Amino acid sequence: MSSPSSIWNFTRSGPPGPLTGVRVLDLSAYIAGPYGCTLLADQGADVIKIEPPGGDNLRHYPSTLESENRAFLGVNRSKRGMVLDLKRAEDLALLLKWICEVDVLVHNFRPGVGERLGVDYPRLAKINSRLIYCAVTGYGEEGPLREKAGYDQVLQAMTGMCALQGNPNGTPELTYGSPVDYYAAALVAAGVASALFERERSGQGQFVGVSLLRSALTMQSARMIWAEGESLDIWRDMRSGGITGLHPTLEGYLYLSANTPHFWKALCDKTGLTELGNDPRYDTVRKRAQHAAEIVPKLRAVLLTRTALEWEELLGDQVPCAMARQVEDMFDHPQVIAENMIAPIAHPTLGSYRGVTRPIKFGRTPGPEPFAAPILGEDRDSE
Repeated sequence: MSSPSSIWNFTRSGPPGPLTGVRVLDLSAYIAGPYGCTLLADQGADVIKIEPPGGDNLRHYPSTLESENRAFLGVNRSKRGMVLDLKRAEDLALLLKWICEVDVLVHNFRPGVGERLGVDYPRLAKINSRLIYCAVTGYGEEGPLREKAGYDQVLQAMTGMCALQGNPNGTPELTYGSPVDYYAAALVAAGVASALFERERSGQGQFVGVSLLRSALTMQSARMIWAEGESLDIWRDMRSGGITGLHPTLEGYLYLSANTPHFWKALCDKTGLTELGNDPRYDTVRKRAQHAAEIVPKLRAVLLTRTALEWEELLGDQVPCAMARQVEDMFDHPQVIAENMIAPIAHPTLGSYRGVTRPIKFGRTPGPEPFAAPILGEDRDSE
């Protein structure tokens, strides 16, 4: 392998992480691939984000920030950034040179695009047999939909997630926050880390495939069970009869979880509905689901006597619950602060901002300090 080029002469401040020394080229855009690479960066990997001249499309999404995009900052922290046009021979040659020096490449091209650009796995593996090559696709590498563009909410609709969020036989509902993308990102980080671990034994790199379709179905593995001879009415399972869920209060909404006998009894005692907790007709989750029409009105009548925050404090750690908050409330939540989940990050145009960092705790190798997502083309190869 050739001597490292100057692009890798970069040292992050703070302690090492479990992936310190791992070099990653991130050619992906939007959320799934980029955030998967950010999770690697959080663990110490040196990640360089390679963008086309127009930049990652996420940069152009609406944002109230004047000079930056909030989503791009949140998805691409702790990366350096360069611009390459892989349709230009000079830029492709530069990337192929770097392939000799990297451990991981991640992209989210549709199947066939990598071949057309000259960065497909068979070609790159000949240059660097130790390369971990992770391709993020919408639907996988095979099948009739392989070339179709995949997006989070498209996959939510396709795989039943929207139907599940709505009411039976009612209007489907989207789940905002890109859960399929973020779960796929976790699979990217996990898959790459596993491939790196295996490489330590075999000395060989390999192809790693992550698809949004596979991610959306994996998220629903508790529902994707079809026993021989049964009807396909999966909706009837995984419901708690309305007791567990969101409930209106005097002010705001409260989420309650009372599926276990212990929590059900505690909920009844705390709300003054002790007779429900002692009634054998309601002593299992299944029985409570069958009698939800009797239980829920009584429970909600009591919940309407206090605010959601008051109930949260009253129920404490005896009943799993939470007031329905805005995400902005998490910046100053005492538990978030105690766990150091939010950190100030310096930025060349914003001055600084507060953002999520270090999503995994490592006792001996906690990882280096986070830094801001790159401005388009921020870093240059000095060779």
